[in-house]
Amino acid sequence: MHSYAHKNILDTLQFSKEDLNFLIEKTQRMNLLQESGKAFGILNGKLLASLFFEASTRTRLSFEAAMERLGGRLISTVGFQFSSISKGETLYDTMKMIEAYVDIAVIRHPVEGSSRIAAGAVNIPVINAGDGAGQHPTQALLDLYTIVSEKGKIDGLNIAFIGDLKYGRTIHSLINLLRHYPVHLYLISPEELKLPEKYKKNLEGYPMTWEETTDIKAFWDADVAYVTRIQEERFPDHREYEKLKDIYKVNKELVLASKKETIILHPLPRVNELSTDVDDLPNAAYFRQAKYGVVVRMALLCLSLGVNFD
Repeated sequence: MHSYAHKNILDTLQFSKEDLNFLIEKTQRMNLLQESGKAFGILNGKLLASLFFEASTRTRLSFEAAMERLGGRLISTVGFQFSSISKGETLYDTMKMIEAYVDIAVIRHPVEGSSRIAAGAVNIPVINAGDGAGQHPTQALLDLYTIVSEKGKIDGLNIAFIGDLKYGRTIHSLINLLRHYPVHLYLISPEELKLPEKYKKNLEGYPMTWEETTDIKAFWDADVAYVTRIQEERFPDHREYEKLKDIYKVNKELVLASKKETIILHPLPRVNELSTDVDDLPNAAYFRQAKYGVVVRMALLCLSLGVNFD
C-alpha cells in the first residue's frame, strides 16, 4: 500500500504518479464518509489558520468549509491591511506567531515562492493556496479529481487548455500533474500568452504529448476543455491586457459543435471567456468542479495532519 509522505503541500512537482493515484483513492473514500455523514469529527480538536493575503472566494471558503465539515475549527485573516504585515512584520515572523496558535496553516500570497518561505519558518503543515503566478497545487489536485469523476479515467484523454497559459497558475499546476499520464494536450492561447518554457521543460521524459495552437477550433477534438480568464492583475502593461482580454470565448455554439462530449472545466471566477449559455449543458462541469474542491481539501487536511480516515 502506498503511503502519503507529504506534510506540506507547496508545489505540484512534489507529487509522483503513485501519490496522485493514492490521493484520488483517499478522496473517493472521504467522499463516501461525507455523503454518509461520518466525516464530521475526524478533525475534532484541530485548528486551522486560514491566511489569505490575496483575494479569494472559492479557495478560501472551500478550505474553511472542509475544516468545518471535519469538525475542526479555524482562525483567519484576509488581506494585508488586516494583518501585522501591514505594519512591516515579515512573513517569517507572522508564521512563527501562527505556529503557536494552530495545528495547520493554509496560505495564499501574491508573491511567487512565499508558501515555501512560510513552510520553512514553522514545524506545522503548510498548504499553498496560490502564490502569485506560480503554483496552486490544491486546485490542480481537485481538477485532476474532477477529470476522473467526470470521465472515469485520465489515460488516453485529449485535454485542451484555453486562454492565459502564461500567467495562469492553475494551468501551470495541473499540467505538472497530468504529465504523469498518457494524455495529449492542446495548448490554445495567443502568442503573447503561451505556456512559459520552464513549464514545457518539466514535461520532458513523461508520457504526455502536447501541441500549441492559436486556433480555438482545436477545442473540438478535446475530451476535456479547461478554460481560464485572462489574468488582468498579472499584466505589467494594462494596454496589453485590453488587447487580449476578449480573444477567446467558449459559448454554447462552440461546445455543441465539438466532435466529442467535451467536459468544460473552469477554475473560476470567469469574466467574458465562458458564456453563461453553456451553464445548462450537461457537460458544463465547473460548478461541480467547485463542489469537488471541498472533499479534496477535506482529504488533504487529514493527510497533512497524519489523521487516518479509513
